Amino acid sequence: MTSEPQKVPLTKTRIAALPIPAEGRYYVYDAKTPGLCVCVTVASTRTFYLYRWLNGNPQRIRIGCWPDLSIEQARAEAMKLTGLMAQGINPMQRKRAAREEAARKKAALEEATLGDLWTRYLAVHARPKKKPSSVAEDEGLYRRHLAAWAGRKLSKIRKPDVEELHAAVGTDTPYQANRLLALTHALFAHAAALGFAGPNPAHGIERFTEVSRERFLQADELPAFFKALRDEPSTKYRDFFLICLFTGARRGNVQSMRWADLALDRGTWTIPDTKAGKPQTVTLSPFAVTILRARQAGADGSEWVFPGLRAGRYLGEPSKVWAKVLARAGIKDLRIHDLRRTLGSWAAAGGVSLQIIGKALGHSDPSTTQIYSRLTLDPVRAAIDATVQAMVTAGNGVETLPAPAETRTTARAPRRGRRKI
Repeated sequence: MTSEPQKVPLTKTRIAALPIPAEGRYYVYDAKTPGLCVCVTVASTRTFYLYRWLNGNPQRIRIGCWPDLSIEQARAEAMKLTGLMAQGINPMQRKRAAREEAARKKAALEEATLGDLWTRYLAVHARPKKKPSSVAEDEGLYRRHLAAWAGRKLSKIRKPDVEELHAAVGTDTPYQANRLLALTHALFAHAAALGFAGPNPAHGIERFTEVSRERFLQADELPAFFKALRDEPSTKYRDFFLICLFTGARRGNVQSMRWADLALDRGTWTIPDTKAGKPQTVTLSPFAVTILRARQAGADGSEWVFPGLRAGRYLGEPSKVWAKVLARAGIKDLRIHDLRRTLGSWAAAGGVSLQIIGKALGHSDPSTTQIYSRLTLDPVRAAIDATVQAMVTAGNGVETLPAPAETRTTARAPRRGRRKI
């Protein structure tokens, strides 16, 4: 076999037919692209190289292996490298610099602490890509459970450490323990994307079984609940809890309710940004409209229906007032989110279809989304109006709440024999 360089128009067929040498290697040059060649070795490999001179020195630059790289792709890359060398740029030095920079970053990550990672995760991933409520939840989990590890190197955080922490938190709050595990996994996945070579210590840890919460206001609890709200000295908080109950909306959406998003004459509320990431139109029962009209009459010019203590901010954390309401009512183990579940549960008990309940509550379950999209607001409105009326009736709310306003000129008259509220 000749050792002189061969030069032929390289094609897929010609490259495949190149004979394997008995030992060593040999090069065949492409007749179409100057400097491009394929190296055939005794191990049956065929690798593209570019052979050029730069500043008086020969340079052989590896392009890639055939057939992973086609001859057309090899020619395009060879032309690109030739252009760089014409500008006096050495591609080999550039590659070495890139490798050295990657190695430097990898070494830095090996020395990085969890606190360093957390700071970058917040700035690069969490705050730009997640909802503020999700970021706040992450910050709370980190502050309560991971901040103690802020000074530990990533390489020193092992799977047994995370397992022990997960188990300890899960003793009292298994749901929170699972969220903590998910956050830890996300942090180390972010580190891996940056070049951290260590294992993810949260990977493969079994999560606690989560039982869906089924708590909602029962019929015998509603009278005391409504009375406790009637006795609430702050009308803002009283109205806030009632709107949570009468709309079934998430408390964060009710807290940030704006007058601009309400159409009280039509009895609708448009939530611009929901948990599902899509706008949602909520139907407002006559009781909800009555409450909102009363608030509107006393509004002080704020854009928020429930303004906060600081100017320009909406209502803050209501948990302390909620605890006092529950204490007056003698009700235990009830969360503000259970008001949302209460509306759905009473609707289901009244025979409302699951599809309409899902539409009313803004659920985004993939199996029912298509059905929801075909529903109009009319059956939703009827269902919510009837459900709210049932709850108010059960809670003796006829005497304790303001009478509902007529919000729609096309509203139907009540059926004969049906009690007005």
